Amino acid sequence: MEWEQLVTQMDAHLPREPWAQTLIGIGVLILTALFIQWVVARVVLLLAHRVLVLSGRRDWDKALLRHRAYQNLWYAVPFAVVSMGIGLVPHVERAVEIVGRLAHAGAWICVFIALSGVLSAWQDTYSATTRAQTRSIKGYIQIGKLVLMAICTVLVLSILIDRSPLWMISGLGALSAVLLLVFKDTLLSLVASTQLTSNDMLRIGDWIEMPQANADGFVKDIALHTVKVQNWDNTVTTVPTYKLFSESYRNYRHMFESGGRRIKRTLRVDAASVRFLAEEEAQQLMRFRLLHDYLQAKTHDIAHANQTMGELASVPANRRRLTNIGTLRAYALAYLKQNPEIRQDMAMMVRMMEPTSEGIPIEVYCFTAVTAWVEYERIQGDVFDHLLAIMPELGLRLYQQPSGADIGAMGSNLREGALQSALAASAERGLPDARMPQQVR
Repeated sequence: MEWEQLVTQMDAHLPREPWAQTLIGIGVLILTALFIQWVVARVVLLLAHRVLVLSGRRDWDKALLRHRAYQNLWYAVPFAVVSMGIGLVPHVERAVEIVGRLAHAGAWICVFIALSGVLSAWQDTYSATTRAQTRSIKGYIQIGKLVLMAICTVLVLSILIDRSPLWMISGLGALSAVLLLVFKDTLLSLVASTQLTSNDMLRIGDWIEMPQANADGFVKDIALHTVKVQNWDNTVTTVPTYKLFSESYRNYRHMFESGGRRIKRTLRVDAASVRFLAEEEAQQLMRFRLLHDYLQAKTHDIAHANQTMGELASVPANRRRLTNIGTLRAYALAYLKQNPEIRQDMAMMVRMMEPTSEGIPIEVYCFTAVTAWVEYERIQGDVFDHLLAIMPELGLRLYQQPSGADIGAMGSNLREGALQSALAASAERGLPDARMPQQVR
C-alpha cells in the first residue's frame, strides 16, 4: 500500500504536458544509466582490478589501464541501459526503434574496443617476458584484432539494418572476389606470419641477410604485414612478411647457437716461389716447434721411399722431396690445432685449390670458438697475420698484382739500364760524354 501511495503521489506531482513527461523520462533514463555505470565501475571492474593485483598479475592490470580496457567496458553500460530503457520513456514511440538500435550498436562497439584493448595488454605483458626476445606474437595479436573488427562490423550493421548476422555473412559471398583482391596482402601476410612462427623460421634478434631487399642485420620486430630489420649501418629495412616466406634469405641464428663461426679465407702464393726444400733447409725448419714432428716423420718416410728405389734415386726427378708449399700447409694446420681460440671439434683443414692467374690459393677452413663479430675478426686477423709473416721463412712469396708504383719502378729500371748500356757503348767507341745524344743523357 505504501508503494502504491508513493506512486500515486508522484503521479499527482508530474506535469500533464507530453513534452515535460518526455524530458523527465529522458532525464531519469540518463541518471539511471549513469548510476548503473557507477555501480559497474565500482563493483565489477574494481573487483577485477583487485583480483588481478592480489593474484600477482599487476602487469596485466597496468596494461589494461594503459589501453583503457576498463574504461571502454564501462562505457558500454550506459548504451546498454539506454537500449533497454528507451521504450519506457513516454511519448517517444517514433524514436524508440532508432535510438534503441544506435544505443545497442554503441554498446557492442565499446565491448569490442575493450576486447581489442585486452589483446593489446596481452602483447605488452608478453613483450616483457624473456620468451618474447625470440618469439613474437604481434602478428597473432593483429590477426585477432582484425577478426574482432570484422565481427564487430557485421554485428553492428546487422543491428542497424535489423537483419540477421547470418544474412550479412551470406551476402559477403558475392563480394568474395573483391574482398580477396582488397585483402590480398593481408591474407598473404597472415599465412606467411603463421608459417614463420609455427615452423620457427624467424625470431626477433635473428641476424638475417636478404640482398634482394637490401636487408642485412638483426630482426627488431615481426608484425602481421612487415618485418623490421636493423642493418649494420643503423638504418632500418622494412620487408613484407610474405617475402620472407616466398623468397630465400640467410639466417645466422644456428651459427650463433652452434658456438662456432666459420673462417674461410685464402692465401694466394706466388707460383714462382714454389720449390723443393733442400735437406739443409729441412733440418733448419725442424727448429720450428710446429714443424718438428711433421718434418721428422716426413724425412723418415722420404728416406725410406728413396732407399727402396735403388739407383733410380740418383736422379733428382725420381726422388721424393719436400716442398715449401706443402710444408706451409702442414705448418698452418698445426698452428690451428694448437690455437685455443679455434674449435677443435669442428671441421678444420688447410687445402690447396686450383692454381689461377692470380697465384696458388691456399684456403684456411676452420671455426672460431666465439661468434661475436669483433672477437671473430680479431681471431681471424691473428691467424692470417701469423701465416703471412711465416711465409718468407719457407721461401714463399704472397702473390700481388702490380700496382702503379711497381710499373713506375719498372720504367725507372729500364731507363737506368738503357743509360748504362749507352754509357758502356760510348766508352767502347771512345766518345766523350758531351757528344752523347741528348735523349740518351
